[in-house]
Amino acid sequence: MARAFFIWISVFNLFIVSIFWSFMADLFRNEQSRRLFGFIAAGGTAGTVVGPSITVMLAVPFGPKNLLLISAALLGVSIFCVRRLVRAADDFKRSEAMARSSPEAWGAPKPADETAVIGGGILGGITELVKSPYLLGIGLFFLLFTSTSTVLYFEQAHIISATIGDPGQRTRIFAFMDLSVSTLTILTQLIITSRFIKYFGVSAAVSFLAVVTMAGFAFLAWAPTVIMLVGFQIIRRAANFAVTGPSRETLFTVVSREQKYKAKNFIDTVIYRGGDTVSGWAFDGLHGPLGLGLASIAAICVPISALWVGLSWMLGQHQDKLAQQAATPAPAPTTALAE
Repeated sequence: MARAFFIWISVFNLFIVSIFWSFMADLFRNEQSRRLFGFIAAGGTAGTVVGPSITVMLAVPFGPKNLLLISAALLGVSIFCVRRLVRAADDFKRSEAMARSSPEAWGAPKPADETAVIGGGILGGITELVKSPYLLGIGLFFLLFTSTSTVLYFEQAHIISATIGDPGQRTRIFAFMDLSVSTLTILTQLIITSRFIKYFGVSAAVSFLAVVTMAGFAFLAWAPTVIMLVGFQIIRRAANFAVTGPSRETLFTVVSREQKYKAKNFIDTVIYRGGDTVSGWAFDGLHGPLGLGLASIAAICVPISALWVGLSWMLGQHQDKLAQQAATPAPAPTTALAE
């Protein structure tokens, strides 16, 4: 039972986050997402602090088994939140429909029925991805993201193990990194993210992580040390969670509902984990049979990250174009039609 639960929760943790952001992209419009997604993401970051804190306080007096009941109760609260969000969204859509029925709203574009069942087949995510250059670009974005993340993970494992022999010191470094990332992330999400997207645009926000990654690998190729690695990891992870992550989700606010719920989930799961696996094999091949050092592998990631920067910028520009097209009102009806 424990093994089955561990496998299930590992899949659930990955899939539920993807579904959640599909729901957010479906619930909020493009302009709303730019303003709110950073704040919403801060809730997830706060959970990474609150969850371990609850565990520290209650693990001994309550016991591990009873902590599962607390987790189940929190998931029940999340179901309540989702139902309230759906109800609020329905009320908002009804008020919009009433506004559009007034004479002043004639000629306004009528939105698609966002409460209808999406339909389609089980392979809809793949087919929607293949026939959309925009979604293919997002898929390549995720592939480059997860590949560079995996390479950096292996670089971290080799540098830390070769430099620090004491397991306690290694644990202390990892805890310091996690604490620094969580603190920096939640402060940025609450104060900076929405303003960054507002003043610099989606293109800059989506590209920010790739720029940080390119610079970080360049410094790591120059000096593959623990200090350089720790600084790179903290800044990169915070940049992902606080800036690029929320802005990346806005890319899906301008696509169809089937693409939001199917193609996005295929990207978030299959492409994400597939890139993780392939890049792990690639690192082993470069470091093992080819005998490349950590600095050389880091140097290879610099031009790859530069390609990622260009792709990210183009995706942001295309998102702006699709958002403008969606916001363009339809031509007003003729006088006879209005009468």
